[in-house]
Amino acid sequence: MATATVGRIAARRWFGWLGALGVLLLTLAWAFSKGQFPVSLSDAGSTLYARLFGLPTPLSPAADIVFWHIRLPRVIAGALVGATLAATGAIYQAIFRNPLVSPDILGVSSGAGLGASLGLFFGLPIVMIQFLAFAGGMGAVAIVCIVAMAVRRHDPVLVLVLAGMAVGTLLGAGISLLKVLADPYTQLPSMTFWLLGGLNAMSVDQLMSAIPAIVIGVIPMFLLRWRINVLSAGDEEAQALGVNVKYLRWMLVASATLATAAVVSISGIIGWVGLVVPHAARLLVGPVFERLLPVSMLLGAAYVVAADTLARTVTTMELPLGILTAIVGAPCLLWLLARSGKESG
Repeated sequence: MATATVGRIAARRWFGWLGALGVLLLTLAWAFSKGQFPVSLSDAGSTLYARLFGLPTPLSPAADIVFWHIRLPRVIAGALVGATLAATGAIYQAIFRNPLVSPDILGVSSGAGLGASLGLFFGLPIVMIQFLAFAGGMGAVAIVCIVAMAVRRHDPVLVLVLAGMAVGTLLGAGISLLKVLADPYTQLPSMTFWLLGGLNAMSVDQLMSAIPAIVIGVIPMFLLRWRINVLSAGDEEAQALGVNVKYLRWMLVASATLATAAVVSISGIIGWVGLVVPHAARLLVGPVFERLLPVSMLLGAAYVVAADTLARTVTTMELPLGILTAIVGAPCLLWLLARSGKESG
């Protein structure tokens, strides 16, 4: 009986891995083929092969430009953004031992939003807007961490959460003030669309500018994923097992913040990915973090790519990506909570 149960659990985990990978591959194929210039899977494969070996492309000149300079960077960026947000969401939920925590819990999204809004308000070029968004997100979390280190009489996790809420609210007020002062015909629409998130202006240069920070942030998460399970048992138990809890927590906070700030600087604020996707991954492979992290990244990549494909194809006017992720994410979270409640009962 016990052997059969273990076998079923192992089979479920393998099914979760393969299912997440299959969903991502199907979503990528769908995203590459859909758009104003439809590209079949065979044509996409042929043009990739042709470009790799210097052969003539089977696509028309217009379709070739769209595929290489617009669609390919956008799909890759969507996968990268989704995987990073899902990974940081899983990290934060483990650090704070709270399944309702998302990557913006420490104010990184609010800081990035204020930085980008300042750039748009002063009419700066896109490179400077990205830089201000990145710097704003990192600066917000730095303030939160300084407050948490200064207040030592309380639980550090609780102090981080409360400080993040306070700083995020303050920065949100700054964003609202800039909206009031902005030109309603030029600046305000740009701020609004950036804050709602989107990949419509994605380019190869923007994507390449964010990849180094994302990689630097994600690598420590993978290297430390074997120790993250210990944090869920509590600080005292983790210390008894030989884990330097303080060092581990701050290292993960720094890594997750760096990765989150990097993706938010190029995509705007895209909510619900880091909150919902880790819950779905837990249903597939369980709570063990060395399996949860990569499956969350696969599902997160598929989620954002699918939402972005719908955003640019469902109507003649492109929809902000943050709206679609919220429309899909909120019902999914309610369903996941209801299902987990039934299983625990």
